[in-house]
Amino acid sequence: MCLMNNIKSKILAQLERFRVVHPGPFWASLGVAGISMFGMVAAFGTSPSTVEISIAQQTVVEQLAPAPLLTLSQNDEVFVREDHVQRGDSVASLLARLDVQDDEAFRFLRSNPTTQIIFRQLRPGKQITAHVTRDGSLQTLIYPLNAPERALFVERRDGQLYASERVLPLETEVQIKSGEIRYSLFGATDDAGIPDGIATQMVEIFGGDIDFHRGLQSGDRFSVVYETLNHQGKLIRSGRILAAEFTNAGKTYQAVWFDGEGNGRTGSYYTPEGKSLRKAFLRSPLEFSRISSSFTSARFHPVKLDWRAHKGIDYAAPTGTKVKSTADGTVEFVGTQNGFGRVIFLRHQGRYTTVYAHLSRFATGLRKGQRVAQGELIGYVGSTGWATGPHLHYEFRVNNVQQNPLSVALPTAVPLNKQQLARFQGTAATHLAQLKLVAPRNLALLD
Repeated sequence: MCLMNNIKSKILAQLERFRVVHPGPFWASLGVAGISMFGMVAAFGTSPSTVEISIAQQTVVEQLAPAPLLTLSQNDEVFVREDHVQRGDSVASLLARLDVQDDEAFRFLRSNPTTQIIFRQLRPGKQITAHVTRDGSLQTLIYPLNAPERALFVERRDGQLYASERVLPLETEVQIKSGEIRYSLFGATDDAGIPDGIATQMVEIFGGDIDFHRGLQSGDRFSVVYETLNHQGKLIRSGRILAAEFTNAGKTYQAVWFDGEGNGRTGSYYTPEGKSLRKAFLRSPLEFSRISSSFTSARFHPVKLDWRAHKGIDYAAPTGTKVKSTADGTVEFVGTQNGFGRVIFLRHQGRYTTVYAHLSRFATGLRKGQRVAQGELIGYVGSTGWATGPHLHYEFRVNNVQQNPLSVALPTAVPLNKQQLARFQGTAATHLAQLKLVAPRNLALLD
């Protein structure tokens, strides 16, 4: 028995050294060693000869190759694209905005009997979700139908496209994600796996403080807590942002959703202290989308042939890009004016005026004296008047004197009262704690 104990002790010592040096295959080796040990015990019980035991026992050391790694090409990456059907859209233009570059998928939509309902129900306002690879191949298209909680699914399985209509019992999930700006907001949200609809909401939430068209910098960071609506584990569409944090040019902004009356219709976003984030004026009049914007600080007059002070902001954007009102107001002028070309003047709160020039066309039915709401569509980018290329010339005037809309202090909405503030702080604490989970400092500690 003494000999058996010595051998067992040696085996255990070898296993301990093997576990430290090779932790990966340790447990597999332990199983082999265990079987060997039980074999030895049986040998001691049936054979009286210690010589036979010493001959039968051998130590075998075997190097186990690591499991092969699965290599994925960039084209295997799948991004979630979201967009709304716009007036005048075709299926082709909608797919283009969703970054779908897949002739096979387009032919399938045109020829498959099940998918013809898309062409019949292509109505403005519907939110479409597409899962698209980096090279533009369509993996999934989810198109909501007119019937409640029904959608058309187009899916690629084993290289083939299939279409089916489904009833959609939706489950709500809360997602917590973060990202860093390298080149663009949409590039950063793509890398973080955040849907386009959530990126657009961040622009709307922080648009009064951050100019997302020309004010983003490499290294800016964001964290977001948001809802997704899913069917059988598959994303159907994004929901509402519950809380968000955005650091731009070294300054951090935070927002928390609060349903003031508890009915889901009167809620808004507030700072953690309960201050409303809704500004009387937005920083930018352009609808944010996947476009490249630039700013020209100097201006050579193309007609007068001299350098002149440029008392506005120029946003380079493709012809037809939507232009929205930066604040509630009244149309003071809509028409054509010399160098401005097609232009709109809006009057706000008596002493404020905004100007939108070089438009290609106006929103349907827009007329003098009409009331418009903040964010409402009023026109489209163009190159009319003395414009050398498609862009929007935007002016912000106080008592008819041009001011820089990117730096002027903008008035805010009414803050929460004491009762609302108490309820808000109770619900905000949870979401702010969730934001801290994906803060850059905490993620560095986890790494």
